[in-house]
Amino acid sequence: MGKKIVLISSTIASFFTPFMASAVNVAIPMIEKEFEMDAILIAWISTAFLLSTAMFLIPMGRLGDIRGRKRIFILGLLTFSISSLLCSISTSGIMLIAFRFLQGIGASMIAGTAIAILTSAFPPQERGKVLGINSSAVYAGLSLGPFVGGVITQNFGWRLLFAIPMLIALIPILLALRIEEERIDRKENFDLIGSALFSIFLLTLILGFSSLPSQVGILLLVASILLLAMFVYFESKIPQPVLNVGLFRRNLVFGMSNLAALLNYSATFAVSFLLSLYLQFVKLLSPQEAGMIILLQPIVMATLSPISGWLSDRIEPRIVASIGMALTSISLFLFSTLDSRTQIEFVLVYLFLIGIGFGLFTSPNTNAVMSSVEKRFYGLASATLATMRVIGQAMSMGIVIIIFALTIGNARISENIPDFIIAMKSAFAVSAILCLIGVFASLARGKIH
Repeated sequence: MGKKIVLISSTIASFFTPFMASAVNVAIPMIEKEFEMDAILIAWISTAFLLSTAMFLIPMGRLGDIRGRKRIFILGLLTFSISSLLCSISTSGIMLIAFRFLQGIGASMIAGTAIAILTSAFPPQERGKVLGINSSAVYAGLSLGPFVGGVITQNFGWRLLFAIPMLIALIPILLALRIEEERIDRKENFDLIGSALFSIFLLTLILGFSSLPSQVGILLLVASILLLAMFVYFESKIPQPVLNVGLFRRNLVFGMSNLAALLNYSATFAVSFLLSLYLQFVKLLSPQEAGMIILLQPIVMATLSPISGWLSDRIEPRIVASIGMALTSISLFLFSTLDSRTQIEFVLVYLFLIGIGFGLFTSPNTNAVMSSVEKRFYGLASATLATMRVIGQAMSMGIVIIIFALTIGNARISENIPDFIIAMKSAFAVSAILCLIGVFASLARGKIH
């Protein structure tokens, strides 16, 4: 029963945190109207959440390894729940952005410990299966967010969209209280300087990438490179670093699996965003109709993830994950052929294919990462992998922003459909190339079994 409680609690938490990351996007027009926010502030509603999640994931994962994963997990659920309530009663745009940043910190505490708790509770021969279930929850949350969020926002208003996760979070909190805390080494010290360098590095990286091709964006990226160099140097000199950079250098499986994850998320996160615009602006479908079409991908993905996790317990994870990434790359190349004359049936086929690719990649890649490290590094490994996901999400949207800036500029999409189609096709082509590079990173990780 103990293992089931861990699985249920982790799965619920792993669903609603990414759900909120993607669901809020559909509520932005209503929020904009109510608070009379400008474009920059509106962008920060989503960016604040992704940014704080990325900044604190690894530090929170490491803190869980030292102070207790159960404690950080429950604290994260409480933080997420309270911040969701605060978001729902916000009276200004600035207040909402601040609470979204706080919500991201809660999400980082959950994501930084959930997989570690799950991996510790199950023996190696069962990990692929349960990690597959967990991966299904994560991707279902990310993919279902826009559709379900649209239905809630349209019928009940955007404030209820924030209030619901507050209530759902109570379930994993009550379950997590029954989880037995692991024995941990409390003699280790928390690396505050390294955590600060890492967080500031990510802050400048994501802000810089999203600001390209402006001069400010370039300067921020240069600053992020310098901060990364400082972080790597500092972490290699201290005995108890927040991130064991030696794992990337000495552990090929760990390093290449995380690189593959970063490339995969960078290539795929913007798919539903671009398709939503394409289906509504080009094919003239309603938001609910567009959401129903995009729903095909998470259905396929959620169905296949547990199966691919089971396969990765019996076949080399790098083989299963690499096949999945190759299929994803092919589907992205197919998406780059979309235009105003493309029939919806073709879109459904491409979504089915990318759903298979997602499902085959995620669980085996997670299994590879977690199986490549010792038990004492589970929190760090899960937090590192989750950080790759969030950084990839931010970079994926950054790619779209750069291409939109170069092709559409400050004009409205509805008034420049031909330019939008060019931008969309270019974004899918760039994403396909990134995913193809990821195939080689996935294959280069080496054997596990």
